Amino acid sequence: MVSNSLYYSDSLDLDKSANLPKTYLKNNWFSKAVLGERVCLNRQNIEIPKHHQPMINILNFISFVGLPFCIWGLIQLNIWPTLSGVILVILGKMWFLDRMIWLYEEMKDNNSEYRSWL
Repeated sequence: MVSNSLYYSDSLDLDKSANLPKTYLKNNWFSKAVLGERVCLNRQNIEIPKHHQPMINILNFISFVGLPFCIWGLIQLNIWPTLSGVILVILGKMWFLDRMIWLYEEMKDNNSEYRSWL
């Protein structure tokens, strides 16, 4: 009997460079957020627009501020600091991912390598 994973990997059209089915590489919100993070990580080689950098730092700080509340609330078994911390962490991360989409959209127009990712 053939396993499902073998059947699916043989039947799908695979992207050879990423070794993922092409269905995972569609033009969606989360894919663009991940690509934006890759652009951000590559900022040492290809400079990103100056107006993104301060906001990236602020959003990472918002997520970081929520972490001690999560930890303290979990140690104390108190729902309100835990919930407040989780909200800050998630809010900061979602806003950061939204900003990464904006960054990717800006950078793909100026760089053929970034344009080829999607």
